[in-house]
Amino acid sequence: MLLQIMVLVFVLFAWTRALGRFKDMKLSGKQFIFWSAIWTIILAAVFFQGWTMKLSSILGIARGADLIVYVSVVLLFYLIFRLYVKMEKIEQDVTKVVRKIAIDETVKKRKR
Repeated sequence: MLLQIMVLVFVLFAWTRALGRFKDMKLSGKQFIFWSAIWTIILAAVFFQGWTMKLSSILGIARGADLIVYVSVVLLFYLIFRLYVKMEKIEQDVTKVVRKIAIDETVKKRKR
């Protein structure tokens, strides 16, 4: 019961943070729905543990907790991949800006 209360408090905190970012327009509607679904699934897994056992047995996994760990690892890898792609894009954008500034500075120096 204590674990359920702690998870509930944490999920409510995390969801209100997502809601605040959505209201500040720092999180898109799709992203807000994604995070709301994640937090809802976490609550469902903690409060209704039977469905994780049923789903894990259907998938051939020994325990419901194992299923949750597997899904969490896959989700984390997906999120890390998305961060990597975004960082690469930002790095390319910064490189373009630095090149443009360098070319502009060189042209200015030559005109003097």
